[in-house]
Amino acid sequence: MANERDAGSTTLAIIAGLTMIGIYAIQFVAARFSLREHLTATDLAVLRFGGAAVVFLPIAWRGGFAGMRALGGRRALALAALAGLPYPLIINWGLTYAPAAHAAALCPASIVFFSFLLSRIVFYDGASRQRTIGVLAIIAGLFLFLAPAREGTGSVLFGDMLFIGSGLMFSTYAVLVRRWHADPVTATAAVVLLSCLPLPVLYLLAPSQIHAAAVGEIIGQIVIQGILAGAAAMFLYTYIVRQLGPQAASLFLPGIPIATVLVGMAVLGETPMTIQVAAIAIMAAGMGLSAIGGRIASRRLSEPAPGGS
Repeated sequence: MANERDAGSTTLAIIAGLTMIGIYAIQFVAARFSLREHLTATDLAVLRFGGAAVVFLPIAWRGGFAGMRALGGRRALALAALAGLPYPLIINWGLTYAPAAHAAALCPASIVFFSFLLSRIVFYDGASRQRTIGVLAIIAGLFLFLAPAREGTGSVLFGDMLFIGSGLMFSTYAVLVRRWHADPVTATAAVVLLSCLPLPVLYLLAPSQIHAAAVGEIIGQIVIQGILAGAAAMFLYTYIVRQLGPQAASLFLPGIPIATVLVGMAVLGETPMTIQVAAIAIMAAGMGLSAIGGRIASRRLSEPAPGGS
């Protein structure tokens, strides 16, 4: 029975991961469209967390904020600082220096790498040779995906460093969620609601073009950036971390640039180069090898030690 429950939890986590990939791909393409047309990075941040608050404020209110009190103020602030308002602002800041394709590739690549590294350091998680090679293949494929757009200027490098820094932040968030055994709904609600507190000041001080956007575009971004990316995808990733751990959860993230290419082809008419198709194949192989390595490691852990009673 326990094995059946574990298999069911793993299946749900995989479904959650695939759903999360689709949401982030749509969110990325939608953000590119609006940043190119009307809205600013600040506008998107306001819509992201304002829309997410519409989902989580009733949930937190119904529970009397008991879950957030149990999590603790310091822990809630730490999670919000890592995955809340600063996180998308840093990514959007990087987009002012580096091409959007860099963000789509470097953010997941750095999360995979730092999740792998931090899980080994903090939890002493083992890694089979297959998983290690798979992670290296994922990172190699992501950097190969970057190659056609790489300009090599100092400003682009600064933007790339911001993307990598955001990956370190999100990986640390995932590690803390696991270490503190944080409930997915509570952790996500804390991140969203605390991120809303500085929004009025940010909106007043930072540049905004929200008045130039159509009502339909604003509503669409509230749904995509806020309800889907800010609330649903955040909850899904936190759920996957609780079920599989941050190292395994991060293996879904390389699917984001793959899905983004497909959505971008359909919505923006962007066709990937041959080298990018090769990079996608390498990433897919890396994810498959990592998954096989994870199953091998789990099987070894479940086997009784030689000579044991």
